[in-house]
Amino acid sequence: MSALIARNADLPLADWLADLAVDALIDEADLSPKPALVDRRGSGAHSDLHLGLMHASALSLWPCFKQMAEAALEHGEIGQPLREALGRIGREGEAAMLVTTGGVNTHRGAIWALGLLVAAVALEPDNLDSQTIALRAARIALIDDRAAAIGDSHGAQVSRRYGARGAREEAQLGFPAVLGHGLPQLSRSRAAGAGEQNARLDALLAIMTTLADTCVLWRAGLEGLTAMQQGARAVLDAGGSASLAGRRQLRALDARLLQLNASPGGAADLLAACLFLDKTGSL
Repeated sequence: MSALIARNADLPLADWLADLAVDALIDEADLSPKPALVDRRGSGAHSDLHLGLMHASALSLWPCFKQMAEAALEHGEIGQPLREALGRIGREGEAAMLVTTGGVNTHRGAIWALGLLVAAVALEPDNLDSQTIALRAARIALIDDRAAAIGDSHGAQVSRRYGARGAREEAQLGFPAVLGHGLPQLSRSRAAGAGEQNARLDALLAIMTTLADTCVLWRAGLEGLTAMQQGARAVLDAGGSASLAGRRQLRALDARLLQLNASPGGAADLLAACLFLDKTGSL
């Protein structure tokens, strides 16, 4: 069944896509137990975040995602005008998010990733293959936004220091951590009967095994990144989140990342992107 058939016929496409994006963010936040991340157990490695704030932040971004979809529908093609419209809407959405959260950065990376994917779906809503959507998003991401301020974000600093890909480059490459690791693991774990929550945890862990997460690098350097990647791999090698041995490894990973104050926020944003693509591709 196509996603367009599955949605309410009275619901505009832009509204439907905004719903899916916000649902992906809330599903990611609720997923538990995530190593060192905000979830239903607590705040993870974050002293300034909690689950209610993550929900409020996600809901505040609904108008942003709707406007991004509408911009794609209005422009109808990938090019400079669409790229700069998305950049402007994204900055306005980030400002609204920061008002909601009292200045706490909850979803800056997710605005970038999900905004591109929402626009990519809106451009060709009858072609909902995940790889095709990701490639359309990458084509948009490769265009420079001439109105964007030149800043020195944590991600930019980490990228220079360690030569790591940030959120911008991940999108420009077509979300390889999602397409190559997150979505395939989600399918494998479901097929193995892991259950939906465990399958999503396994997808997050699969993303973590290879991602040079700039959030982790900023907080804990290469030691933190190595702990994240090797610990995530150990969970999957032990049988994944649905197995007793895997759960033991997951607890060990959580404890180690908390000790290092290393929160894999980049992986969490990409899990939200993974859940969004999974939903659009399966309805």
